[in-house]
Amino acid sequence: MSIKTIVFIALGLLLLYLMFTVGAPFLLALVVAISLEPLNQLFMKKFRMNRLVAATVTSTIFTVILIGLIALLGVKIVAELIAFFKKVPNYFENANEVVDDLMLQAQALYQNFPPDAVATLEGWLMDLTNMITNMVGTLSKTVISFASSIPGMFIFFVVFLVAVYMFSFSLNTMKASVLSLFDEKSHPQVNDVLNNLKKSIFGFLRSQFILSALTYIISLVGLLVLDVKYPLAIALLIIIVDIMPILGTGSVLVPWGTYLALTGNAFTGVGLIILFLFITVFRRIVEPKILGDSVGIGSLSALISLYVGFKLVGVIGVFIGPLVVIIYMAARRAGLFQMKIKL
Repeated sequence: MSIKTIVFIALGLLLLYLMFTVGAPFLLALVVAISLEPLNQLFMKKFRMNRLVAATVTSTIFTVILIGLIALLGVKIVAELIAFFKKVPNYFENANEVVDDLMLQAQALYQNFPPDAVATLEGWLMDLTNMITNMVGTLSKTVISFASSIPGMFIFFVVFLVAVYMFSFSLNTMKASVLSLFDEKSHPQVNDVLNNLKKSIFGFLRSQFILSALTYIISLVGLLVLDVKYPLAIALLIIIVDIMPILGTGSVLVPWGTYLALTGNAFTGVGLIILFLFITVFRRIVEPKILGDSVGIGSLSALISLYVGFKLVGVIGVFIGPLVVIIYMAARRAGLFQMKIKL
């Protein structure tokens, strides 16, 4: 493999990383613009619109439908989120009181024990106290992180909508620009790669949406069964922290369940921890299968790419790992990277 090829691959991987981090709104906007392209072509042929008018109409239809769905579903969720965040400080204050009460009760029980036993028990209690404090701190950071990300989400949404219009206007010229980078004889192969990538990436995004939707439904049903207040908002919070770096469903459910169990609400507390375990096992079993079927790669390849991507670059690698496999498979189908080992 030449140095030029290695540099090209390195730049491609860097571009993928940037697309899934700072470039996320533009990546989503590009996907939406590609999805709207058949409708653009229909309007241009049937109503003889130029691209600018057709793209404006289709992008506006998409924006109206999206905002309408947010208005219908979001009002209830936002109301629950506001009510939930108002009560969060009380939860943390109660947690400190619970820890202090447990310490006092424990000291009253073992004050007549031998000194060695008292020292051992106090060590265990300190470990337990630190564990509870860390759990409460984790939950606090999760809530604060979610609350502080709301303005960023609004900016993300505005940039995303503007980018949908921009990409829709210039999608054909963008493809021509990409093709111009390659020799004319290579255009059929490049077109094949782009078409394969389009199918695979749409399948990949569809699989991620399906997984998030299933996780939301499971979380919502579990919270409703446990009779937890604000189930719509908390289920949304679980989904958001699940896709955020470092955090996961356990960042919400485990500290919360432990706190409720220690404060006397054992049924709900244990139920939340069981819900976390069920979601975790469910995703680990279903994710490789859904991902493999959606993007056309085997379940084992999907599982390996998920794990290796996560280990190399963290949570973003969960998305980048399968995409690298998708791009490689698309290139091989187009006749590229047809390397054979000769003995």
